[in-house]
Amino acid sequence: MTLKAFLREEKHLSRKLLAEIKFQGGSLFINGREVTVREKVFEGDHIEVVLPPERISEKIKKTNLALQVIYEDDHLLVINKPANLVTIPTHDSHEPSLAGAVLQHYENNGWRATFHAVNRLDRDTTGLVIIAKHRYAHEKLAMQQRSGKLEREYKAVVHGLVPWQFGSIHARIARKPTSIIERSVSAKGQQAVTHFETVDATHRYSILTLRLETGRTHQIRVHMAWLGYPLVGDTLYGSPSSDHERMMLHSYKAVFYHPFTGEQRCFSAPLPSIYGSLFTRT
Repeated sequence: MTLKAFLREEKHLSRKLLAEIKFQGGSLFINGREVTVREKVFEGDHIEVVLPPERISEKIKKTNLALQVIYEDDHLLVINKPANLVTIPTHDSHEPSLAGAVLQHYENNGWRATFHAVNRLDRDTTGLVIIAKHRYAHEKLAMQQRSGKLEREYKAVVHGLVPWQFGSIHARIARKPTSIIERSVSAKGQQAVTHFETVDATHRYSILTLRLETGRTHQIRVHMAWLGYPLVGDTLYGSPSSDHERMMLHSYKAVFYHPFTGEQRCFSAPLPSIYGSLFTRT
C-alpha cells in the first residue's frame, strides 16, 4: 500500500496531521530515505515520521507552580490537579492556569510543545488531568475517548442520603438559555450518561463513585443536582454558599491504553484529606 494509506489506516494519523507534516516542516522517511506519502511501503520497511515543530500559544502565560506529576514519558503527562486552578486560561491574563504551569514544566525540561489536554477539569475539581505531549499522541488519546476506551472515575460528596447503592442517570444536557456558563437537563440537549455507586453516607452527606459514559460540560454536577443531590460546595447548581469553601468533586481514576505501546495503564489520585473532614462533622 502507499505510505499515506498505511499511516491513515494502520497508524491512525489524521488527514490534518498529514497535511501539517507536508506543509509545516515535518518529514517522512522509509529506510532512512525521505519520501512523500505516495511512496509504496512493504513488509519489513522502517518508517520514520518527524512531526513539524509545535507553535506554543502566546495566549497561555507560563506559570511557576509545583505540579504533582503522577506519570510522564515522551508521549504522556498525567497530573493531579489541585483545587482553585483553571485548566485553560481565562480572560484574566494574570490568573494562573494548569496549561501555563505545564508549559513552564516543559521549558524547564527542554521539551518544546504546546498544551494538549485530553480531559479538562473545572476550577474547583481536583484530580487527574491527562495531557498529550505532542499532537499525534493527542489524536490517538482523543480517539480512545470518543470510542469509550478511555475510562474516568470520580469521587463526589453530595447533599443528602442517596437511597440507591447503584444507579445510572440518562438525561440529556444542554446550555441553559439564560446563561453562557450554566447547563441543565433538556430534551433538546446532547445525550449524557452517568453511572454511580454510593460508597459512604451520613445523615447529611453521601460519597459517590461516578463513571462517565459521556463527557458533557458540568455533566456530574448537572446530573446530581437534577436528581436532587447537588454536590457539596457547588453553588452554581444548588449547594448552599455557606456549606463549604469549594466543590467536592475529584477525578480519582483513569484507565486507557498507552497510545504507542498499547499497554493498558491505570492511574489514580488519592482523595484530598478535606473529604474525610466532612464525615467527622455532626
